[in-house]
Amino acid sequence: MKDSPLYKIGELAKHANVSVDTIRFYEEKGLIAPRTRSSSGYRWFSVDELEKLRFIQRTKAVGFTLSEIAELMALKLHPDAHTCDEVKQVTLDKIEQVSAKISELDKIRQSLQQLAVACDGGTHSSQHCTILQLLNSDTPL
Repeated sequence: MKDSPLYKIGELAKHANVSVDTIRFYEEKGLIAPRTRSSSGYRWFSVDELEKLRFIQRTKAVGFTLSEIAELMALKLHPDAHTCDEVKQVTLDKIEQVSAKISELDKIRQSLQQLAVACDGGTHSSQHCTILQLLNSDTPL
């Protein structure tokens, strides 16, 4: 059986389509680790770390934070100690967080729309701008 390839940090970055600084950051956060170091100090990373980097990128793309990614990685790395229900619950918790954020953003958008509708625009001084007056008042938006 052929040994799996090892990558220097720059090679790993290229294969994972991330920067070397990103790899260093993830290493600092404990999400990845070099398999070994050479006598001259080079880090050598395995295919497993490349897979972890790709997992991190995919989980980031769907909105998970680094702490949530670490939690998912722990669930993935120790499958005998965890259930699929635990993984699903992390996902459901994230959906709830995203829904709350969407609701908050909808309220912000509605307030901004009210401000925009209240203002006629024009070339008069901003001192008389309805938007600035409303933002400076106690009027609920």
